[in-house]
Amino acid sequence: MATLRDIRQRIVSVKSTSKITSAMKMVAAAKLRRAQDAIVAARPYTDKLTGILQNLASAESEMSHPFFQTRDTVQNILIVVVGSDRGLCGGFNSNLFKAAAYYIDKKIPQDYPKANVHVLPVGRRAITFFSRRSNPIVAKFPDVFLKLDFKTVSDLSPIVTEGFTFGTFDRVVLMFNEFKSTIKQDVRIMPLLPIESDSASAKKESGMEYIYEPSRIDILDSILPRYLNLQLWRALLDSNAAEQAARMLAMDNATTNARDLIGALQLDYNKARQASITKEMLEIVGGAEALKSA
Repeated sequence: MATLRDIRQRIVSVKSTSKITSAMKMVAAAKLRRAQDAIVAARPYTDKLTGILQNLASAESEMSHPFFQTRDTVQNILIVVVGSDRGLCGGFNSNLFKAAAYYIDKKIPQDYPKANVHVLPVGRRAITFFSRRSNPIVAKFPDVFLKLDFKTVSDLSPIVTEGFTFGTFDRVVLMFNEFKSTIKQDVRIMPLLPIESDSASAKKESGMEYIYEPSRIDILDSILPRYLNLQLWRALLDSNAAEQAARMLAMDNATTNARDLIGALQLDYNKARQASITKEMLEIVGGAEALKSA
């Protein structure tokens, strides 16, 4: 049975943990506000550009840019997985990696039986996870979210675009946690290359006629790399916001659990102290009775 001293030490320890988790929650909340502002600012432009390109992609007979060309045989697939650099964020990483493992081990063999899967992990947790798997790692991007910068996209994009253009990869898929709300983050699996027609996005742009100057191919050569950069940047922003939201929620739950544990330990301490006092009183009474009968 735990002594009063043991229980007191546990209470002090849990209180210290509660202070740490409470502070981490506040830090995550502050970072989440900035991350939300960034993703909200980026989404309208990205969505509009996506709609325009989806409208162009739906005109298959006119589209000849390499980024729109679907390969007859898919032999190599690149999956860009955006995880986090740090832990203590609940199921943020585990849900993503579980979905990635299922997609690689089950889904891809069904759709592309002869395809080899290559991985480009972003974030230390993603690098650690895929280092334990047999899939070849094309490049590693650790410590991205310590200071999130668009330069990361500038380093990441050429690996994706040149790999697809020169035939190293026949398909490129992007996997990340999409920020929905403070309490909801969904794993998103988004085909990045080749650019596929999405009827919903294309419908929004239906009826729009575009005049190209100087030429359509020149405009596409300029817009498409920017579009891919924006998709990668949006994935990083979404993942960053989702990570902070998940960490804030996880630290809030940890703080609540710590306080509940402190209450339970305090109750155990009071019971043990009361039992100790009662035992001492019984010993005193028993000693006094023994003296009377002597």
